[in-house]
This record gives sequence, structure tokens and C-alpha cells, in this order.
Amino acid sequence: MTVEGTVTILLDRKKASVPRVENETLLESARRAGLSPPFSCEAGNCGTCMARLVEGKATMRVNDALDEDEVAEGYILTCQGVPESESVVVEYE
Repeated sequence: MTVEGTVTILLDRKKASVPRVENETLLESARRAGLSPPFSCEAGNCGTCMARLVEGKATMRVNDALDEDEVAEGYILTCQGVPESESVVVEYE
């Protein structure tokens, strides 16, 4: 179900935005936007899908890969990150 808001993904000098979908992860949003973001396990264990939350708020369902410092710096596992705010911007570095 679509909810109010937009998810914007920055990847490989490309920018794509899609309407927010309830309970959809940031990784799923990026793929729906036609991008090919990095990922491996999709379980929150490896860190391959790590990106920086540039704007907005998101919560990780599981985090077995990032340490507290990385999370404090705004990094998130996109396979587990679900938007909490109306607008979210994520940048894969």
C-alpha cells in the first residue's frame, strides 16, 4: 500500500525517486526505482547494502553488520531499513 512520501536513492551518480510503500525496505525501493544497488544476504548480516541516510528517518529491522559509530554517522543497512518519515534520501557511496 502506498503511503504519503517519497524515497529518493542516490547511486552511481544517478538519482531516482519512488513513492513510499508501507513496510518496503530501502533496498526494495531502490530496485523498484530501476536501480541496481549492492546487496548480498538481505538478512542484515553482511553490510554489502550499506548506505548513508542523507535525509529523513528509517529504522533497521535487523542490524548484525554495522557498529554503533557507523549508525551514529547515519549509515543504514538498506535491506533492513524501512522509512519512518514522509521523505527519505539515501546515498550509496
